[in-house]
Amino acid sequence: MRDGRFKCSECGLRVSVTAGTMFEHARTPLTVWFELCWRFTTSKQGVSALEAARDLGIGSYRTAWGMCQRLRQVVVRPGREKLSGVVEADEAFVGGVERGLPGGRARGNKSIVCVAVESGRGGRLGRARVQVVPDASAATLGAFLLNCVEPGSTIVTDAWKGYSPSAVSGYTHIVVNQAEALRRGADPDDLLPGVNRVVSLLKRWLLATHQGAVSAEHLQEYLDEWVFRFNRRTSRRRGLLFYRLIQLAVGHEPVPYASLIRTPGSGHATPAATTRGRGGRPASFEPAGATYPWRGHPTAKAG
Repeated sequence: MRDGRFKCSECGLRVSVTAGTMFEHARTPLTVWFELCWRFTTSKQGVSALEAARDLGIGSYRTAWGMCQRLRQVVVRPGREKLSGVVEADEAFVGGVERGLPGGRARGNKSIVCVAVESGRGGRLGRARVQVVPDASAATLGAFLLNCVEPGSTIVTDAWKGYSPSAVSGYTHIVVNQAEALRRGADPDDLLPGVNRVVSLLKRWLLATHQGAVSAEHLQEYLDEWVFRFNRRTSRRRGLLFYRLIQLAVGHEPVPYASLIRTPGSGHATPAATTRGRGGRPASFEPAGATYPWRGHPTAKAG
């Protein structure tokens, strides 16, 4: 049809090529979506919603945030392979800092995450998995390892009691004791160098790209985004990463905006308020006279 949709010759139903995909009912032109996908996959530090709204001429922060959040929803490939070989595993606290709390394992208003990364020869790191968990109990850690690590692999952890025999059942378990390393005068960070490096890179990314302003309710989606790029960091063909993201988006079911936000009173957060101009309407991030070649033909919109 002239509007870009297809019409069934039998029932007369009109359907868009984007129906049943992540792009279903999206009002933003597909050319803008593709530009965002390109920056999402090729930028080493990713792209924040504020940056996307400003650089791509998107009308409001909420729209840009919703677009970025939809991409984070689809980056986890169904049936992806588990980690294998020698895998380092540990827990870390990620999030804001609450004053008046001691260090160590004091949680405060942070979220606890489990981290696992393949450790190769010469300190080379392989793939990683990062998951938000409610606690560091044996049941939780065991479920994380079972979901992320191939049975029969070698698991290297610290001496935390959560890595009990039941949690590491089916794996070769190597324990490194950080307390003993401190007594010997050694650096405890050298015992699990892979996990420590991954956690450091992750926290640096959250602080640099997102200014640390990631709520606990949406943290897992941000972690999935970071893992998507980290596991593909050695790819020399960046275009294939863009292609893979489009594949995942087309193969994913529609993601309504209502499923992204968290309603007040439910204990979940909503995206930050948009800067507003006169009349209460969202102020545009598009500067006067700006041109955006990726906006393409006006009919190139998702239906």
